Amino acid sequence: MAVIARMLVRRILVLIPLLLGVVAFVFVIMRFSDSKPEYAYFQGANPTPEQIRQFQEENGLLDPLPLRYLRFVGDLLQGDMGTSVLTKRPVLDSVVTAMPLTMQLTILGLLIAVVLALLFGVTAALYRDRWPDHLIRVVSLVGVAAPAFWLALLMIQWLAVGQGWFPTGGYINPADSLSGWLRSMTLPALSLSLPVAAQLTRIIRTSVVEELDKDYVRTAIGSGLPPIVVVGRNVLRNALINPLTVLGLRIGYLLGGAVVIETIYSLPGMGQLMINAVRDGDPAVVQGVVLTIAAGFVVVNLVVDVLYLLVNPRLRSAG
Repeated sequence: MAVIARMLVRRILVLIPLLLGVVAFVFVIMRFSDSKPEYAYFQGANPTPEQIRQFQEENGLLDPLPLRYLRFVGDLLQGDMGTSVLTKRPVLDSVVTAMPLTMQLTILGLLIAVVLALLFGVTAALYRDRWPDHLIRVVSLVGVAAPAFWLALLMIQWLAVGQGWFPTGGYINPADSLSGWLRSMTLPALSLSLPVAAQLTRIIRTSVVEELDKDYVRTAIGSGLPPIVVVGRNVLRNALINPLTVLGLRIGYLLGGAVVIETIYSLPGMGQLMINAVRDGDPAVVQGVVLTIAAGFVVVNLVVDVLYLLVNPRLRSAG
């Protein structure tokens, strides 16, 4: 445990400058974007140059960029992401309101992706070079190449409009109807998860095949242990170490992909919040959403690193 604690501390120390770098990157990019808070504030009006300058002075927009960045970081450390110039509502409140739906979609998509990848990846490895393996490899290759938004449009056309099994969009709170929530989230979660499931399937298949070729597997099966016991107890535990690291990156993809999927299915999550802010020219909200997603990606990878340490005894010994 002491080794794990030391490695965890090292990763957290690396995480701090990484988060500061993410904040700096997003801050600078937003400063050079076309979205200007002074024009969003006077949207629909015809402000004079004096009114625009007064707004800029009151909000510190004329200060040097390094000073504005330090002020922004100081506000972030106090939990202040700024205020929407359109709604006059704190950005943090909007993010907190929208985040639960995005987390629901991401977690549901992750569960579907992991279950499908384990099922098809292990099956392909056990039936190596036979027709189930060939079929799964072809389907997974198509899944890797298929963009999530294209899958979303196909599912709406086939399963929602064509068959009427699912709604074409909208969100039902699980507190109001659990079955309604499940129906409203199934197609978005499938659209988001299938490309990830296809990628993980190929990785799991390769890892399991490599593990099955090792001497200890042949020895265990030759000694009379049932193959299902050997695969379940030893092969999977060793073979899933490498896919675990890839899963961390894929969770980041799920968070980012949720932005597009929420827009297609009209889900009031982080994606819809950001798209509306971009359309309305509200840079503070765009900045807050992007920072939240980026920070979530970094934190998720830290958690995956910790899990990797827990399941990989060789790495703990090296540490």
